[in-house]
Amino acid sequence: MHLEPGLCGKASLQVGDADTAEAMRSGSVPVLATPRLIALCEEATCRAVDGVFGADKTTVGVRIQFDHLAPLKPGSEVTAEAVLERVEGRRLTFTVTASDNDGLVGAGRVTRVAVAVEGFLDKAR
Repeated sequence: MHLEPGLCGKASLQVGDADTAEAMRSGSVPVLATPRLIALCEEATCRAVDGVFGADKTTVGVRIQFDHLAPLKPGSEVTAEAVLERVEGRRLTFTVTASDNDGLVGAGRVTRVAVAVEGFLDKAR
């Protein structure tokens, strides 16, 4: 496993009706749901480390600190970017941002931990 700060990943989404707070039951308005935006940022963190681990290892999310700064209507395009900032043993800390054509939509940090898939699944309840 070779992890260096600076690894980057991106993920994009065209907001659909299924991505709204109404649809996800995280609110009552038809705009991009915060949980969906966070999932997009987590996808970007996974893409940042694509190809680093073999099939027997992966990363799992353990902490999210996030500010959702602007609402987006269905049809909007949003792109999340993740940058690996710190590697502390198995713990990986990413800075994440999400933007559309008009600017920043959300920003924060995502912490993931490298795990052995089999051992991790053995612990699942």
